[in-house]
Amino acid sequence: MRPRQEITEMFSTFVQLERDSFSKWLIDIKLRRSIQNCLQSSPEVPNSENFWALYWHKHWREQSHSLARMHLCAYLQESSYWTAKKTITRFTHSQYSLADYFQMANAEIETILKSFNPEKSSNLKAYGTIAIASRLKDILRQRKEADICTSWGLLRKVSRKQFLEALDQAGLSPTVIAQYRLAWTCFKELYLQNQPGGTKALPDPNRQHWEAIVNLYNRERQNQLTPAIAECTTEKIEKWLTQAAMYVRAYLYPPVSSLNLAISDDDSTTTFDLPDPSSVSLIADMIAAEDDQDQQNQQSQIRDILLKAIQNFEVKTQEILKLYYQQGLTQPQIVERLQMSQPTVSRRLFKARESLLTALIQWSQDGLNISVTSNLIKDMSTALEEWLQVDYGESS
Repeated sequence: MRPRQEITEMFSTFVQLERDSFSKWLIDIKLRRSIQNCLQSSPEVPNSENFWALYWHKHWREQSHSLARMHLCAYLQESSYWTAKKTITRFTHSQYSLADYFQMANAEIETILKSFNPEKSSNLKAYGTIAIASRLKDILRQRKEADICTSWGLLRKVSRKQFLEALDQAGLSPTVIAQYRLAWTCFKELYLQNQPGGTKALPDPNRQHWEAIVNLYNRERQNQLTPAIAECTTEKIEKWLTQAAMYVRAYLYPPVSSLNLAISDDDSTTTFDLPDPSSVSLIADMIAAEDDQDQQNQQSQIRDILLKAIQNFEVKTQEILKLYYQQGLTQPQIVERLQMSQPTVSRRLFKARESLLTALIQWSQDGLNISVTSNLIKDMSTALEEWLQVDYGESS
């Protein structure tokens, strides 16, 4: 059993790095208040770090506590920090610093939480230490491979699932993703299949290759792309695939930015001394988080914006949305119900979602002063689909 003060610090503290080394401990007041309230309201609960790790993991898995993820991030920082320390001693000639390894490890916490099974192991920290070390090895191996892999080799190496996820993360629309996908498929069929094995030294496609690829694309676009897209040129196909390779590289092997940055002063954090460093700071994310009331107000604003945008749609589009999300009909069922063509139903659904996403992005820029990034668009797109399926779908 540990003293309650130690349990409190374990689930609410973060470390600040300066000049690629430990500088000082930071404690997040909101997290400290949260764990202290739990300890005070449950005096019969043992002062066991394993108990509280499983407690917060259960809340995180069930999404039943807004701070569960951050408590676990604080708890697993010790595993991240010491794994980064060990990694840098093993790879002395690596281009990465301690802060870089620390960031890589820290970025894997969400994956570690998803893969952890409390029924098979009751020690999250021990599991995290092993799992983070394994993930760091994989990341370093993949990045080394990516550094010596040409764009054409990377397009051979990547799977269809990874290719589409990379384009989605880049913020491309479904229509553009479909064009890139078809171009990549034609590229693989007419060029990659005829090249020798390996991904490191594929020669650039010649003019004959590009002409064959664009001819196949222009034939297949009429059957595979909805709505029908205009004919493409060899220059555009080459540009698309070059850009796609960049998206894939950024998705599979994201660049490392240093954690060695000063954290802005804020009365939600304070510092104190402990004997050993054990974590990396996610404090900026916490400082930026809104309190519960602000989040409720924002959710209400989002709901009003989306409902207002839907009211401005054509009556037929509103009817399609209601049938699809509120009544749960499939597109073929909507086609039969409304006596419309499949492309028309599909196009109206796509345009409606695109308009709603645009409204959300505009609101974030005007109301919250948030800059638009590909990650923001991806998060908002996911949140929009959730809202349509849950809130709008359950409304009368």
